[in-house]
Amino acid sequence: MPGFNSETYIPQVAIDCVIFGFRDKKLSVLISKLHLKGEIYGLPSGFIKQDEGLEDAAQRILKERTGLSEIYLEHFKNFGNANRTNRDVIQRIMEYNTDFFAGLDRFDIKNEFEWLSQRFISICYYALVDINKVTPTKTEMDESLEWYDIHALPGLMMDHKEIVDLALESLRQNLDKNIIILNLLPEKFIMKEVQDLYETVFETTYARNNFQKKILDLGVLDRLEKKFTGAQNKAPYLYRFKK
Repeated sequence: MPGFNSETYIPQVAIDCVIFGFRDKKLSVLISKLHLKGEIYGLPSGFIKQDEGLEDAAQRILKERTGLSEIYLEHFKNFGNANRTNRDVIQRIMEYNTDFFAGLDRFDIKNEFEWLSQRFISICYYALVDINKVTPTKTEMDESLEWYDIHALPGLMMDHKEIVDLALESLRQNLDKNIIILNLLPEKFIMKEVQDLYETVFETTYARNNFQKKILDLGVLDRLEKKFTGAQNKAPYLYRFKK
């Protein structure tokens, strides 16, 4: 078991990350299934080391799970209700995994799992990644780490579903800020992919000409080249995102 203790980490403070990816007109979220019996799912999370800053900790946790560095990251909310604890999750873990705990020293169980069952404050970020570049990487606590359609998430522990919902709401509110959403696309893309992405996130449709004008007026795209197909000359522009 990892050493969950106040010498290594700041007690009772965690980071929860909503990692968004986009492919085939689906917005997806990276979800962990804990490497323990009981079908327990949650967001990629971690603790803050005593000697690191908040964003440094978030980037470290994201790199451990995705293999990527310098991910676009946005802090959107803190969760810290007085009754917010892992107690129910820890109790469920211990009930379903008696064989696992039988091999542990009672001192280890008391120190590590009582530490985890206390009230926790979560600092929540969402991250936007090119899903094709991500290599989901399990830690010792993960049985699996997989992409799930945001509309078909498994039952998540604690308040993680609420965290996902608020991350999506925040993403929508900040959508046009330097078109941050384009971090979900490859470096080169066509305008149709941008429109598909917007329509997926907002669950709506846009008139093509009006949408293209809206995006171009934001001024964050470089036109690289114009491609033609056949005699119609209607192929979209190819763009590069200025990160």
